Amino acid sequence: MRSLRPSAAAVDAVDALVDHPFQRRWVTIPDGEGGTLRVHLVDDGDPAGPPIVFLHGNPSWSYLWRHQIAAVSQLGYRAIAPDLVGMGLSDSPSELEDYSVARHVDWMRAVLFDELDLRDVTLVLHDWGGIIGLRLLGDHAERVARVVVSNTGLPWRDPAEPLPDGPIEARGPFADFQRFAREAPAWEPWTLLGGVMVTPVTDELVTAYRAPYLDPGRTIGSRAFTQLLPTRPDDPQLPDNWRAWQVLETFERPLLTIFSDRDVVAPHGWKELVARVPGAVGQPHVILEGGGHFLQEDLPQDYTAALVAWLAATDTV
Repeated sequence: MRSLRPSAAAVDAVDALVDHPFQRRWVTIPDGEGGTLRVHLVDDGDPAGPPIVFLHGNPSWSYLWRHQIAAVSQLGYRAIAPDLVGMGLSDSPSELEDYSVARHVDWMRAVLFDELDLRDVTLVLHDWGGIIGLRLLGDHAERVARVVVSNTGLPWRDPAEPLPDGPIEARGPFADFQRFAREAPAWEPWTLLGGVMVTPVTDELVTAYRAPYLDPGRTIGSRAFTQLLPTRPDDPQLPDNWRAWQVLETFERPLLTIFSDRDVVAPHGWKELVARVPGAVGQPHVILEGGGHFLQEDLPQDYTAALVAWLAATDTV
């Protein structure tokens, strides 16, 4: 596996972001093919504080969580926000075929549990970070103290059920988008912001989302995520997600959903979590008004307030 590293100019561009003043570092992990990858992450706040792990999705990077990182760091938590492999300043495997949901799960497991050895973790999950994080919970529930899930879901297929007869093709609302993303001659993740936000996209925000990608080839990780959308019933993530659900249905530690009312990607993802996860019972689930898919950008104060209040209510330290 050949991977692309961010240029010095991209690192400088991220360093220059005035609203991202956090302690950051890289962690080296196996790539799954005998080599290694560097994963970039925010690691801010009290190193001895309770760890809160923020996992983003596409087309974002750890910058998405800047308001929440600042808030929890000031409260004495340890805030950890990796850039998923292929995103932000993490290394980017160079081919679409290098990426899979299973590999993303393995890569984040290596970062959070093998390298950082985190325990009693609070997971705060959004978009693809939700699928990856809930899969991690499914494999390592003993490491997870509580969970916040936002604008995502965990689609599944019981592996005991036969696949439909006839040719299997990509179908559903994301199939056309998936084809467009695969065939587009250039891929610029920051141009997608207008489709996932309700509030106006400022030039400053575009600059920040573009900062890690001054090398155009490194947007491959974002393009790859579009190809992992579960538009086919034989998608390998679906039975793996089903197995994670078997653990989620026994998870009794607190699970909170914070969604928004104008999300066009996963507006109903909270329903199955609230209905099936024991730890979701009695929690103050909320649907924030006036936010799109990136509710952290549209409603940063409301999102942060809901998160911080719940952390205080469920703290056991």
